[in-house]
Amino acid sequence: MDKKYIVFLVDDDRFLLDMYSIKFTKSGHNTKVAGSSFDALKMLREGLVPDVIVLDIIMPGMDGLELLETIRKEKLILNTVVVMLTNQSQSTEIDRATKLGVAGYIVKASTIPSEVVHEVVEIVSKCKI
Repeated sequence: MDKKYIVFLVDDDRFLLDMYSIKFTKSGHNTKVAGSSFDALKMLREGLVPDVIVLDIIMPGMDGLELLETIRKEKLILNTVVVMLTNQSQSTEIDRATKLGVAGYIVKASTIPSEVVHEVVEIVSKCKI
């Protein structure tokens, strides 16, 4: 049987958050969600330690990359795999994400939800040995 993970989804789009949450849950994973970077930061500061955090970039207030910078600075989730799930496909965002140590970068527009689940699980399984 495949390993099951604690997946933390962070996206301000409630429809996408619900859809991805359902997809990951139906695949047997324990899914946590946050509708903003601020909610995500609060949950992490309160002790949530997911196996993987799936982050959108474009969010109001604090974007996903700023959230990731804060997470890294505060050393909140040292062994958590980070995957960006976004429509931002410009090399500047990808470069910034790479410098912040993301394990994967998935563009929403070119990936259907079941593929997202598959890709995220594959990325995590390669990182978590």
